[in-house]
Amino acid sequence: MAAPLNRFKASLAKGERSIGCWMGLCDPYAAEATARAGFDWVLIDAEHAPNDLASIARQLQVLDAHTSPIVRLPMGEPWLIKQVLDAGAQSLLIPMVNSAEEARALVRAMRYPPEGIRGMGYVLGRASHFGTVADYAATANDQMCLIVQVETRAGLDALDEILEVDGVDAVFVGPADLAADMGHTTNPNAPEMQAVVAETLRRIAASDKAAGIIDFDDKALAQHFENGAQFVAVGADVVFLARGLRALATKWQDHIADA
Repeated sequence: MAAPLNRFKASLAKGERSIGCWMGLCDPYAAEATARAGFDWVLIDAEHAPNDLASIARQLQVLDAHTSPIVRLPMGEPWLIKQVLDAGAQSLLIPMVNSAEEARALVRAMRYPPEGIRGMGYVLGRASHFGTVADYAATANDQMCLIVQVETRAGLDALDEILEVDGVDAVFVGPADLAADMGHTTNPNAPEMQAVVAETLRRIAASDKAAGIIDFDDKALAQHFENGAQFVAVGADVVFLARGLRALATKWQDHIADA
């Protein structure tokens, strides 16, 4: 028996477009509701949401049957990569990747020897169905999907070299941090930043890697697809919930004030 098929990686390889949802509620009940909503993939955010290894594992348990999960880690540390892969993650988004050397190190961290340095204790993890996937170690490498996040000027300068790294499946543009690094902290949608993002997506799409991005504005989302983005996060659970609750409260506060 081989390692489970990574449906998200297979979709990227086919060139299929997809939509996803960012998840920061850190709860398996909410994660399942999001997973059943119809997104092609969802992302468990452990960089800007208070997720830890246990909460990531619990969410992965409810996601697999309904959609493709991606995990964004706070950093590309090999020990943390090892833990989330053993917990069942197959697709990782790593932030602040600024060089081809960093990308190559991440590829190695996600693979068993001789291609990498991932530890062999898979019999303890749900990734191997607790040791019942007989050929897990021999087949797992092929199902690993690495998405590197380019969100600094240094990352942009190294983009061509990063795109040449074997084992990098996709490059994700981080528009907010990129804007901040380029002097647009308070106005990430400045026209010059829109031009930089558009050109970056085109450069990625022209390679053999998939381009990804997140946004919340319908017009911007459509433009990202037009510029070559293949997988796009079209919203976030926390943002959707907070906006909906504020709108509901405002509507009824205004109602009782006018009564």
